[in-house]
Amino acid sequence: MTSRDTHLRCTFIPPWLAERVDGPERAAYDDELRLRRGAIARSALATAPGGAAWTVHDAASRTSLPGTPARRTGEPATGDVAVDEAADGIAATLAMFAEELGRNSHDDVGAPVSLTVHYGTDYNNAFWDGTQLVFGDGDGRIFERFTKPVDVLAHEFAHAVIEHTADLTYRGQSGALNESVADVFASCLKQRLLGQEAGEGDWLIGEGIFMPTVQARALRDMAAPGTAYDDPEVGADPQVAHMDDYVVTTADNGGVHLNSGIPNKAFQLAAIAVGGRAIEGAGRIWYAALAGGDVPPGADFATFAAATVAAAGEHADAVREAWAQVGVGPGASGVGTPPRAPAGRLRVERSGGFVGRTQVAEVDLDDPAEPDLPALVADALARPVAKASPTHPDMYLYTFTVAGHAPVSIPEHQLSPTQRELARRLLDGRHDA
Repeated sequence: MTSRDTHLRCTFIPPWLAERVDGPERAAYDDELRLRRGAIARSALATAPGGAAWTVHDAASRTSLPGTPARRTGEPATGDVAVDEAADGIAATLAMFAEELGRNSHDDVGAPVSLTVHYGTDYNNAFWDGTQLVFGDGDGRIFERFTKPVDVLAHEFAHAVIEHTADLTYRGQSGALNESVADVFASCLKQRLLGQEAGEGDWLIGEGIFMPTVQARALRDMAAPGTAYDDPEVGADPQVAHMDDYVVTTADNGGVHLNSGIPNKAFQLAAIAVGGRAIEGAGRIWYAALAGGDVPPGADFATFAAATVAAAGEHADAVREAWAQVGVGPGASGVGTPPRAPAGRLRVERSGGFVGRTQVAEVDLDDPAEPDLPALVADALARPVAKASPTHPDMYLYTFTVAGHAPVSIPEHQLSPTQRELARRLLDGRHDA
């Protein structure tokens, strides 16, 4: 899809097929979202402060970044649907942050934005790596291309904004806040493109990211965390919506995608209570808290909640009540004892990613079918990443656990060759837990 109306009709899913699968109302909704997305993308080129530039690169199914430049600010549509979706999406996202929040690019001083599409082969993820917004094409079996829902792009750009404001540590409650704030601005963009007020929004994140054969409405539901999908193959949506159900885990950087449902629900409730368009009401409150200097990198839910109440002005009571409804208040830490790995076995977890799914595999260390396994494990555990090493939002995290050793957690971009081989060997389906 592109910013030109003639190209907008040439969608990845033919309109007649979309109508047959999803019904006339769904198809009309999709058409409206695409048209508004294109219109705002056109206006963004002229209205973004300082003419904030962006470049979309094509990785050509490789994993070298950034790839070959494919489209820059002001250039016409290319006909490559992923390139043009990314171009329209970043222009619309920059426009929202500029026009509604007065922010000039992610760093607020007009930094050019670099995006990469067609990353890897059948890559089921999107992420911000500290420099680049990166999008896979999906595997075509479970996931569509990750540029298709515009809120996925806004979510990843918001991670960059977070990095340049509160810089919320990507672990535990601060990591869940990092994920939630990214969802907040993703939903705000979607509703803005559709011209909706908070009470009219569907609050779905990543709608359309699953293939039609998957029993799913979206990846997450901010209004009802834990209800977005329930499919025999991908399982049921595991998000939680209240502190009573807070998940204590070593996976997914401490459950950042699971527990983000709690602040997500708080924002949805606050946005409805404040009223009007989400970005103009609760969105500005959340942004003021994020950028106001009172939220430290390691903030827990209660600390962030207090900052939003302080920034809410006449809406302070409504915001305070929204947090109370999800069980967040002074002293709500959610800290507990992490589970222990089974003895005598190697356990490998791959967690995180934009979709927040966790894959787990285990194998006995004395498995005769894996005679070189002990040596590989010894090498893998001897090469942990330094504690100061950053974990970027939405990149995969690999955790290796063996009895008698502390778990070793490695961001995907820092895996050693041995660790990568172990992960490949165990997570290929032969050793499912």
